[in-house]
Amino acid sequence: MKRAYVTLVTNADFALGAKALLHSLNASGTAADRVVLYTGGVPAESLAPLTALGARLVETELLPTSEALNAAHAREALHGAAPFTKGEKPAFHTPLDNFCKLRVWQLDYDRVVFLDADTLVLRNIDKLFDYPEFCAAPNLYQTLADLHRLNSGVFTARPSQATFDAMLARLDTPGAFWRRTDQTFLQAFFPDWHGLPVTFNTLQYAWFNMPELWNWGSIKVLHFQYEKPWQDHAKVDRLRPLIELWRAYAAGETPDLDALPNPS
Repeated sequence: MKRAYVTLVTNADFALGAKALLHSLNASGTAADRVVLYTGGVPAESLAPLTALGARLVETELLPTSEALNAAHAREALHGAAPFTKGEKPAFHTPLDNFCKLRVWQLDYDRVVFLDADTLVLRNIDKLFDYPEFCAAPNLYQTLADLHRLNSGVFTARPSQATFDAMLARLDTPGAFWRRTDQTFLQAFFPDWHGLPVTFNTLQYAWFNMPELWNWGSIKVLHFQYEKPWQDHAKVDRLRPLIELWRAYAAGETPDLDALPNPS
């Protein structure tokens, strides 16, 4: 059975994230393939470190979507119609790129675990390959009211061209508007999605919004949603312990997770 962890890189910034992610995956002891889907906007010098860390690089393209869908999901149009009010999306974020995640269903693997390039795998999560399609954790970072929404930064998939074709047909219909791009679409396509514990996709804002839920001893995947740890941004001081952890992985180190303090 062919199994792979897959991430998506659409620019040099996300290649920085993928480098830290790949080191964290290697440190987890997984024997599964590591695959980086990348688009033409990524310079060769940004991809070289990913190959050096053992990743299989697979070039991909944006989905063949209509001009109407593309216009509705252009950065200015999307953020104007559905503004992000809880955090800041970085300038390099291009909403249309997110739909490239659906290319996962075209890969030549039996089972895939997808991980956003702004995640870190802190503990081995190979058991997710035995989980069904489609599993994701809730988008939990502000209140328990978010439990009904999934976060697409970590999910399980069973590649199938038939599934991909069905997705593309559902995605691009007249008047279609996916408020949070791939995240909203995947929840609509898999309405009976299987919920993972939040420890498989712990969102960074929970550090200061829901500190009572934070426990380094159980977190398996840490996800830097909104602002990225390689940026200089307004929440750096509030997220400093998490950013320092990311920087350690990005430098090729394997931090002592047992020494990390939980939020006070």
